[in-house]
Amino acid sequence: MNIAPQTLETLEFFKIREHLARYTAFSASRELALALLPSTQLPEVRQALALTSEARQLLDEFPDLSIGGIRDIRRAARHAERGGVLDGASLLEIAGTTMAARQLRTRLLKLNPELFPLVIERAALLPILPPLEDEILRAIGDDGNVLDSASAELGRLRREIRIAFARLQEKLQNMIGSATVGAALQEPLITVRNGRYVVPVKASHRKDVRGLVHDQSSSGATLYIEPMAVVELNNRWRELQAAEEEEVQRILAALAERVGLAAPLLVAAVEAIAELDLAFAKAKYATSLRCVAPEVVNWSPDVPLPPVADPQLVDPDRERAPLLLTEARHPLLEQSTVVPVTLWLGASFRLLLITGPNTGGKTVALKTTGLLALMAQAGLHIPAAAPSRLPVFHHIFADIGDEQSIEQSLSTFSSHMRTIIRVLGALEAAPLPEELWDADHWKLLSEERPPALVLFDELGAGTDPVEGAALARAIVERLLELGVLGVATTHYAELKAFAYNTDGVQNASVEFDLETLAPTYRLSIGLPGRSNALAIARRLGLDPVLVDRAHSTLDRSDAAVEDLLAGIHKEREATSLALLRAEELRVDAAKYRDRLEHEWQQFQQQREQETEAAHRELEEELREARGELKRLRDDFRSVSLSRQWLEEADQRLKDTAEQVKAVARQARPATVAPRTQEPRPLQPGDTVMVRSVGLKGEIVALDHEDATATVQVGGFRMTVDLRELTREKGQPETANSRRDYRPERTVSLPPPPDVSMTFDMRGWRAHEVSDRLDRYLNDAYLAGLSQVRLVHGKGTGALRQIVRDVLQTHPLVVNFAGGGRDGGDGVTVATLVDR
Repeated sequence: MNIAPQTLETLEFFKIREHLARYTAFSASRELALALLPSTQLPEVRQALALTSEARQLLDEFPDLSIGGIRDIRRAARHAERGGVLDGASLLEIAGTTMAARQLRTRLLKLNPELFPLVIERAALLPILPPLEDEILRAIGDDGNVLDSASAELGRLRREIRIAFARLQEKLQNMIGSATVGAALQEPLITVRNGRYVVPVKASHRKDVRGLVHDQSSSGATLYIEPMAVVELNNRWRELQAAEEEEVQRILAALAERVGLAAPLLVAAVEAIAELDLAFAKAKYATSLRCVAPEVVNWSPDVPLPPVADPQLVDPDRERAPLLLTEARHPLLEQSTVVPVTLWLGASFRLLLITGPNTGGKTVALKTTGLLALMAQAGLHIPAAAPSRLPVFHHIFADIGDEQSIEQSLSTFSSHMRTIIRVLGALEAAPLPEELWDADHWKLLSEERPPALVLFDELGAGTDPVEGAALARAIVERLLELGVLGVATTHYAELKAFAYNTDGVQNASVEFDLETLAPTYRLSIGLPGRSNALAIARRLGLDPVLVDRAHSTLDRSDAAVEDLLAGIHKEREATSLALLRAEELRVDAAKYRDRLEHEWQQFQQQREQETEAAHRELEEELREARGELKRLRDDFRSVSLSRQWLEEADQRLKDTAEQVKAVARQARPATVAPRTQEPRPLQPGDTVMVRSVGLKGEIVALDHEDATATVQVGGFRMTVDLRELTREKGQPETANSRRDYRPERTVSLPPPPDVSMTFDMRGWRAHEVSDRLDRYLNDAYLAGLSQVRLVHGKGTGALRQIVRDVLQTHPLVVNFAGGGRDGGDGVTVATLVDR
């Protein structure tokens, strides 16, 4: 669907296109600007606006960016494609265009694809042109003439032409200087007639100079004769010139043939660059008008609006209105003096009735709304402030101005009514009388009721006020039923009351200053305009008696309405001041809230940092205490045992354990948030399942550093990884159950273990031998074994050597030797000290 040309003309969209065309760089993009039309497809409108935004940002970042020396070469390319020959100037334009297109394509493709995806997409469409540029520049000079270097034949011919010309001139100069010919000449000079060099001879001396007469003067006194002595030289010079011209034409034809082969690519390149230049022109035009990119929304009269996101807003109705123009300015008016208009439609009301005095700005507000909608749908930014948004209208109807016609015997009222009938017929998709239907201007809408915008100026004017007001009311009611968005201006007081009492219709007015007797051009939505005729008459000096008499003749209801409107205006001014003061207080409160929140966050962060520092200090002390316990345990394993030493070690372990408890209690935070119950750690005395062997046992000791536990399984002990242990059912598992399960923390020697005499170490790594063999020897000693058999295998002998090095220095080993018959070199038998 397209917007009716009558609407484009009424809203002066054609002037917008002319202003836009001034910012284009060459004729192809100017043609696009002058042919620009609004689109009615939502994706197309959004993409066009996005391209304009990208072009605007691109020009902001790279002000020197331009399309270069591109020319509209489409006509020349198509002429060459049809077999025509191009002159040197046309070929130079083609070469310059191919060069500029190549440079522009290279530069645009280097842009950030995240910031300029649409510009890059169009730059990628620029065809890669054949090497015409070099061929043309090698053959054509800057002045458009074919160069001598264009071909060897042309170079030879031009050298011979210069030689022939020099000979011809030399011969003629000699003849002029001779006594015989010199005396017969009217003047001693050489001139050209019919492309041949001649001398001016006196008519009376015709017989003194033999030759061909090419011309004579108007008086007949002078004959221009080509002497017979130079005829052959002239012929030679002319023949060479003809040969040169033929060679030049051959070269131009060859170049034109190459251009003709590339004509489709050249035309495509020009059209693609024209689209880019149009986007740059839109960007420049938007910058000159201080425009913003409007938000384009997907709105339909049959789809409900979303709920208000923030009910605390001063005017939540504006937030969800599909049409919102904030501080909009008419683009064809002087921007420094125009008064901005803020207007919205489509939320709680869809039709806006603007009332107020003449020349007060009603029609400007009407035109601004329609023209900005057309601009947005044409991919142009609009002269307004953010936020501004618009639906994509499938139809925009505008009835503005007086279109009375004397020739057709149509009054103002008749003219307006014909337009209104067309509009309603198109909106209702109903057939119209043939005499009222204009297929070039109006098209029927589908039954899906796509979005439409209706703009009526002076609705119901030009006839009896009572009938005109009733008719205007009926038209507004019908527009409500059709679900369109619309703005209308009127002077009828009856429509003010109708708008006040009708859902979907809202009053608006243009303000008027009674002090200066001049309109302010500011639009107020929600208030109808007042009739200021009597007040103006009083201010201008009309006799107050006459003003009072006129007031007394007014209908009481009309007078009451005017008084009510005056009161509403005063209350609105007071409310506006109160809202302004409330907004100032809200802003101040928000600043204090933000500052307090920032200070609270800093306090929380500082407290967390101090708490973490204290925890790190306590953890360090805890690690030192645990290290002391490990050293004591190592001493316990490695020294020879005596009663006195055991008593001292027992006391030292008790003291260290108490120290660890004290440090652990200090490390707990003062306040702990509730946590889910977690299983308590394994402790000595717990019954566990050793998953690797599938046997149950009791934990005898824990080594937290190595993450291992010593488990008594039946008659023997084994050291296993803590990850292989699972607590048996019936054992205390949670922090809560730990209140009733408090195992003894004092250290005491375990009962003698049940240890095997054979200790198999085959497959061990070197770093595992020392610690694990030491523990086995301690356990064997405590179990009362006097001799143990260590199986390490033969292999390379490295493991055997490590085992014997440990036995050599171990305090519990008396001596050791090989296994002899019982294993040979793969076994070492060690004898332990007596208990």
